[in-house]
Amino acid sequence: MPVTAKFSQAFYDKFGHSVADELVNWVNQVDATYRTELRDLNELNFARFDAKLEQRATQLEAKVEQRTAQLEAKLEQRAAQLEAKLEQRAAQFEAKLEQRTAELRADLQTGLARLEGGLLARIGMVEGRLARLTLTLWAVTLGTLVALLKL
Repeated sequence: MPVTAKFSQAFYDKFGHSVADELVNWVNQVDATYRTELRDLNELNFARFDAKLEQRATQLEAKVEQRTAQLEAKLEQRAAQLEAKLEQRAAQFEAKLEQRTAELRADLQTGLARLEGGLLARIGMVEGRLARLTLTLWAVTLGTLVALLKL
């Protein structure tokens, strides 16, 4: 935007319109030159700023990727530790379960053996009683038969 210089009437009268117009044109040229140089300088500074910003963004991205990789490695390590711990506890639980199952089987077999022994003993007693009762019945029947035959 050109600068519009306005001089007083006395300036125009003293130097004339041609000198005043020439001075205005010169000031406008200087202004345009300075503006162009300022624009170029601003563009150069912006390009430097943009390059630095890009560099820092790249560095930040690399740092974020590095930290992400570290976190992923830690996460994988902890997951492996947790998995190992779970496997260990599962193995312990399985061992305890097998031990308890073996104990229960042993207790069951012992109980069944006692029950079987007790049942066999009772069956033996009942058989003995039944044999005695049978013998007693035969003896009474034989005695009755002999007594009836003697009559």
